[in-house]
Amino acid sequence: MKRMTFKRPTTHYDERIKQVDEKICELIKHRKEISTNNPGYPPFEYITDWAVKNNLYEDLLRSIFSSLWNEKAYKPLIEPDDFQRNLPVLKYTEVDNRLFSVISIRQYSNSSVVNFNVDWDTREISDSQSRHTHFELFIDERYDCRMADGTGGNGHFHYNFIVSPPLPDNFSDIDLIFKEYEVPFNENQLGQDIVVRL
Repeated sequence: MKRMTFKRPTTHYDERIKQVDEKICELIKHRKEISTNNPGYPPFEYITDWAVKNNLYEDLLRSIFSSLWNEKAYKPLIEPDDFQRNLPVLKYTEVDNRLFSVISIRQYSNSSVVNFNVDWDTREISDSQSRHTHFELFIDERYDCRMADGTGGNGHFHYNFIVSPPLPDNFSDIDLIFKEYEVPFNENQLGQDIVVRL
């Protein structure tokens, strides 16, 4: 999904704290190195203790640690540019009476856009299976994937995923692995991986 442009909330800055802010940045970098960039999220009792010791608001600390836990949400986004061609795919797999398909891939000079669809018979699938959920796409460590947009209802959902760098035009034997979650940035996956082999 497209990120809103961040605007500086005020023009005021107390230059006396510049070295403190720089130290905060160094500590964040050090924290990433120690945890191999997988810090998790501190237990609430730690946050409560730190808030009391440092005379800070708990919700402020919860928000800070939430942002640090979900750093990938702040990675610079690639926007598709310079359309090249449409590549037909026409591949599908069926899981739990839902049909998952990739009909085509749009190629751009800097990325690819994967069209992902979910279809089901509304008479045969429970309400819990037909609710809006969040999908993420994984290929391998060479590719960065993010959902650009999605829509649907009444038996059909459609999603577009931006992949960078672009997939090769001859993409045979690449596995597109879709994972389903209740909400974005949740580590509890719903069901099994949905694998569409190109």
